[in-house]
Formats: sequence, C-alpha cells, structure tokens
Amino acid sequence: MQSPGQAIEDVRSESVFPLAVDLDGTLIATDLLWEGLFLLLRRNPLLMFLVPFWALNGPARLKHEIARRIELDPATLPYREEVLERLQLEQAAGRRIVLATGTPKKFADAIAEHLGLFDAVLATEGLHNLTSKNKVDALEGIYGKGGFDYLGNSRHDLAIFDAARTAIVVAPDRHAARWQVAQGCELIVTPKATWITLVRMLRVHQWLKNGLIFVPLFLAHEYFNLPAIGRCVLAFISFSAAASAIYIINDFFDLALDRQHKTKRNRPFASGMLTIPFGLACSGLLLLLSVLTATALPPLFWLVLSTYLVTTTAYSVSIKRMLLIDVLTLAGLYTIRVLAGQAATDFDPSFWLLAFSIFFFLSLALVKRYVELRSTVADAKQRIAGRGYRPEDQEVIAQAGMGAGFAAVVVLALYIDSSAVFEQYNHPYMVWPLAPLILYMIMRIWILARRDEMHDDPVVFILTDWRSQLMVGIGLALLVIAVMLP
Repeated sequence: MQSPGQAIEDVRSESVFPLAVDLDGTLIATDLLWEGLFLLLRRNPLLMFLVPFWALNGPARLKHEIARRIELDPATLPYREEVLERLQLEQAAGRRIVLATGTPKKFADAIAEHLGLFDAVLATEGLHNLTSKNKVDALEGIYGKGGFDYLGNSRHDLAIFDAARTAIVVAPDRHAARWQVAQGCELIVTPKATWITLVRMLRVHQWLKNGLIFVPLFLAHEYFNLPAIGRCVLAFISFSAAASAIYIINDFFDLALDRQHKTKRNRPFASGMLTIPFGLACSGLLLLLSVLTATALPPLFWLVLSTYLVTTTAYSVSIKRMLLIDVLTLAGLYTIRVLAGQAATDFDPSFWLLAFSIFFFLSLALVKRYVELRSTVADAKQRIAGRGYRPEDQEVIAQAGMGAGFAAVVVLALYIDSSAVFEQYNHPYMVWPLAPLILYMIMRIWILARRDEMHDDPVVFILTDWRSQLMVGIGLALLVIAVMLP
C-alpha cells in the first residue's frame, strides 16, 4: 500500500492539468435540483403549480427559480468520502481543482466555500445551464482542448469524459458505467445499495402498526371467519403499501432535518444511498399496488384509505410542525387503521373501541414528541427543528401524555363494566385484568421515556419489547378464554 507521501508524489506530475469535478451524484450522493424542489414545496406547497411552467422554459429556468427562493446548508449534504479523500490528495500535490457543475452558482459557491478544496467554480448562471456540451465549451474555453481531467458520474457527463484528457468515473449510472468499461478508465468505488437499503426505504417495521386493522375482527370474535380474515389481509397490504409510499415522500421533505439527526441521517435518501427519482418511482408503484388491492374491498374502505392518504400527506407537508395538532393527527391516523379494519369487514364500528383508541394513541404520540424534546439540543425559547415545540414544553407534554393514557384506561374500565361485555363474553370477569395490564404498559413507557430509554417510536417499542408483548399476549388470551370457555 502506498504511503500518503508517495501518493502525493504520484499525482504531482499531473498538477499542470486542472481536475474538474462534477457536483450532483459525484461530489455529493444526491441531486440538488430534486432536493431544492422538495425544500421549496415544503416551504410553500402552492408553488407546485408554478413548477411545470418553469420547467417548460428549460432546466436552467427551473434551477434559477428554485435557487432564488431557498437556502441550502452545505454542511449537511451527503458528501462522498472517497471523492473528498481524492480531492484532498490532489490539493496536497498542488493541483488546481475546479468545481464544474450544472447546479446554480449560488449553491456551488456555498459548497466550495464550505469545503475549501476548489480554486475555481463553474456553475449554472441565469438561463445558461452548465451541463453536457455547455460544460465542455466552458472548460475548453479556459483550459483548451484536452487541457483538463474530469471526475463525473452520469450520462450528462459523457461529452465531458470524451473531451477531457483523462476521465475518472465515480458511482456511475448505467450510461457512465458502460462508457467506463468500454474505455477502461479509472473508477472510484463507492458503497452500493442492498436489499436491506430497500427494506429501510419501505420502513417495513412500520407495517406492524397496520396490525390494528385486525383488531375489529378479533374483538368481534370472528376468529375463524376466513372471508373476513382474507379482507383484513388485503386491507393490511393496501395500507402497508400506501404507508410506505407516503414515508418515501415524507423522507424527501425531511432530508435537511434528517441529516441533522443522530440516527435519521442514515436513512437511505438522507445518506444518498438511494436517489430521489428512484424513490418517486417506488412511491408511485406502491400507491398503484395500494389502489389495486383496495378494489377487492368494500367501497367504505376506499373512503377510509383516501382519508388516510390525504391526512398523512398533509401531516408530512405541514401538520407535523403544528403545536398539538400534530399529535392529535397522529392519534387519528392510528385510529383510522382500526376504522379500516371495520370498513374492510363490514363490522359495525364500536364507540368504546374508538374512544379507547383515541386516548391510548394520543398518549403514545405525546411520548414520541417527548422523546424528541429530550434528545434534541435546543436553546430555551427556541423550537426544535421541524416541530412546533420548545424545550420548556417537556413537562406539559409528559403530563398530557400520562393523562391521555389514564383516560384510555378509564374508558376501558367503563367498557368492562358495561352491558356490552356481559352480552359478548361468557365469562366477563376474565376481561377485568385488561385495565391494569394497559395501565402497566402506559406507565412503564412513560418511565422509560423519562429515563431516556425509549425508542423514538413507542408503537414500534410495544411491538418489539418482550414485556409489552407479554402484556398484550396475556390480554389477548384472556379475551379468547372469556369467549371460548363454556
């Protein structure tokens, strides 16, 4: 293996030729046009109606309109470490390094200033889009034909590869990959997405929440009703596909915030392991799967699914930043899953179940916000990033969350003492332990949250924590015994 000193000597002889470096997909593992578009829509969703008109006037106009309305933080972008190390080596050897990109100059200048690696910046200015042939003309106009080396990654770089003295390919798309193999030029290897990356993109673990769809079936004691079970399975698939589609879109709107989070920065899109266009295609296919699956279910399920899609999209775009409205919406989204199970099976809705669900999931939604407040560093009187809460709200959130949890237990206790239980269960006294079981779960969740030992999603915690699983298992067993025991 070469020492750093020897490597510097190896490139020193090349220093007479500047190294031009592409930005999107090369220096950073993302595309700032797509990122800027979602950042723009997050700030003002109504601008989505202007985007098609800007795009009709060419990519440079679209880039210009987006760039003049938003600011990007260059410190949070997903830089390719392999490329940065190469540029630092070239810089140490005294080579002139040029950032040559189709990104608006406003963004390119900010990135160049942040990194401190570039001697010059060539970028899109006004309506002159610095890509492909335009980039070739700009580089040859300054350094002459074949007077520069170039580092790029995509089909838009093929013309520059051909014009450069030497080409270096990094993380190539299929067009650049074919060119690299044909020419046998240098390839900088970067980490690639795996099936685990796709699973994380879909957030498969979040599908566990859709198990709530089976609750009405279970409480109706239709354990062996195969047609109803089949409809619940279809509803589960439809909701899971819809949820994953919206999670992907939500990730696009939260890219900047996720990169500032200690764990969310590793999400597939925030880290740059997957591209936004790929995510959009996946989201569209998932929505199609959700709709096609829903066609086999009663019309009322369509209404519930549509309500879920509209609400969760609104939550991703704006509601999540609204004080208290966000947690009420989250509680409602959990309850919608219960309604979906009722709609899929044509079972009559239960007032008791819906009332318990609202209070119980409101408590869990408040736990989620409480954990965020505890784990986020923010000054007093300053809102945490992307939310409507401030550090001093912790105690109020905790009190409200425990109060909502106790209210859920009170609703359950009233239900246990109602005539409905005596009519539906052969042994009603077997249902009584449910109240202390739920109370134990709620109090334990809040104690762990105060100890900073709680998962950032309490629903996922319940579904993966063995003690919570034990409480749920005991509760389900009691309900079955109360019905089945003669």
